[in-house]
Amino acid sequence: MEVNLISTFAEFKELKNIDRPTLMSVLEDIFRTQLARMYGDADNFDIIINIDKGDISIIRNRKVVETVEDPNKEISLEEVQKIDDSYEIGEEYPEEVPMSSFGRRGILNLRQNLSSRITDIEKGNLYKKYVDKVGDILVGEVYQAWKKEVLVMDEDGNELVLPKSEQIPSDFFRKGDTVKAVILSVEMRNSSPVITLSRTSNLFLERLFEQEVPEIFDGLITIKKVVRMPGERAKVAVESYDERIDPVGACVGVKGSRIHGIVRELRNENIDIINWTTNTQLLVQRALSPAKISSIRIDEESKSIHIDLEASELALAIGRGGSNILLAEQLSGYKIDVYRLGDQQQEDEEDVLLDDFADEIDDWIIESLKKIGCDTAKSVLALSTEEVMQRADLEEETVQDVQRILRAEFEN
Repeated sequence: MEVNLISTFAEFKELKNIDRPTLMSVLEDIFRTQLARMYGDADNFDIIINIDKGDISIIRNRKVVETVEDPNKEISLEEVQKIDDSYEIGEEYPEEVPMSSFGRRGILNLRQNLSSRITDIEKGNLYKKYVDKVGDILVGEVYQAWKKEVLVMDEDGNELVLPKSEQIPSDFFRKGDTVKAVILSVEMRNSSPVITLSRTSNLFLERLFEQEVPEIFDGLITIKKVVRMPGERAKVAVESYDERIDPVGACVGVKGSRIHGIVRELRNENIDIINWTTNTQLLVQRALSPAKISSIRIDEESKSIHIDLEASELALAIGRGGSNILLAEQLSGYKIDVYRLGDQQQEDEEDVLLDDFADEIDDWIIESLKKIGCDTAKSVLALSTEEVMQRADLEEETVQDVQRILRAEFEN
């Protein structure tokens, strides 16, 4: 049992990332606790530990007296003289306590207490290590991939979690894969630290730009705002503090050398980089690029923007699945309503505004259709059921009902 106890110390010294003073303090504390249980008090014990050799010496100091009142702290002169007759009353008699005196149960308690204390210290150290790294990029190895989350190991063998909700939709990981993510949060759950990673956070995209673009890392270019639809599209607004530096060009790099690495890491996410401006109208125009806006009106009271577009520009402004206009709204902080300008006057005269169907179609459905640029009956019927569902985020049955009502109008 003594050999096993010594091997436990050696094991923690070799495998655990614990500094020497802390380990010494823990060892002394658990021995004093055990001695206090055995003798009632451990103040008169000297505990000498040599971690390198694994040696432990425990000395009990007792005062030599004529009559013993406290056997733990006093020893009679008669008893001492049987061992060493050089001691006199009033002197202290040091006596080594053999490890065997702890007994099998006592040594087992020491091992368990040591394991528990070391585990607690490891958890505390892990929490302190990562709580200051929230927002930093981490590169780890996939240890286990499950349906709802991926377990990632860092270089020190610590476990981190990448939930499914924080993965890019097209992410697919196998055991042994290298994964790059941002440290999203560190929290204690049931006395254990849980480090959560993210690849969908806007912060992840910011950190990737800092790694790829030296001007951003050095502070010459600032990322003012990032909005994302992970795996689909992102818009990054940048500003330069040096007039000689083109922030957009610097982020893209020569022939796209800088942006390509970021796009690959984000599973081919389409990234639009635009020059930041405090002019809302100009910012929206840049955000909806490459669509060319015919006219724009801003309503500050309702925080909304009315935009008129030629029919040929409508798809560009809205983007696939409405991604472009949705991100433009998030970037500007305004609700954007897009309206199509008639390119054939006769057709427009024969067309019917969606607002005229308010008695048959719910207002929220009409607003959803307007948002994707469909403000008339024919503009809705010109699209397939699937396209309306995807762009306006409506159920199939709802879209079919709307199309049925609109067709009936022209049939009549």
